[in-house]
Amino acid sequence: MSLVLDPAAQDLLFREARTANTFTDEPVTEEQVQAIYDLVKYGPTAFNQTPLRITLVRSAEARERLVQRMSEGNQAKTASAPLVAILSADNEFHEDLPTLFPAFPQAKDVFFSERPARENAAGMNAALQAAYFIVGIRAAGLAAGPMTGFDFEGVRKEFLDDDHTPLMVVNIGRPGADAWYPRSPRLDFDQVVTTV
Repeated sequence: MSLVLDPAAQDLLFREARTANTFTDEPVTEEQVQAIYDLVKYGPTAFNQTPLRITLVRSAEARERLVQRMSEGNQAKTASAPLVAILSADNEFHEDLPTLFPAFPQAKDVFFSERPARENAAGMNAALQAAYFIVGIRAAGLAAGPMTGFDFEGVRKEFLDDDHTPLMVVNIGRPGADAWYPRSPRLDFDQVVTTV
């Protein structure tokens, strides 16, 4: 059985897509980011909780503060990317559940009244949404450079608050010269999939 998605789209989103390490200086516009979000917001999360929050780092002053909190190997590419996004999980996502999940508005109190339950759910579901966001960047014809090499607590204190947990920093733009490392191996189907 073949996939329904056009092979060119399969290549754009997956087979040819890579983590970019350099970028051109072509700007990434608000309209592009809006189009990406308007596509990926439909990706599923449990109870439609949508806990992902996106902080766009556009000003030079904010960029410098972020670069100082990146691991040494991530500083130059974060400093030079046309746009950088901090992706975080909103641990108070449950406040929106009566609107986002009208089929069971009491889910807010039944499942998420305790902070540890919210943090667990927010982290897992925001990570799903972060993956959708990366694929959405690719769908826009841009490249993403997602990174977890940074001072998580420093980024939280500098850009977020106690109700948000940073997940990753994503550099966004058109790939520049020598943007890609060689493709790393992947596991084969039979190494991953088990039938019981």
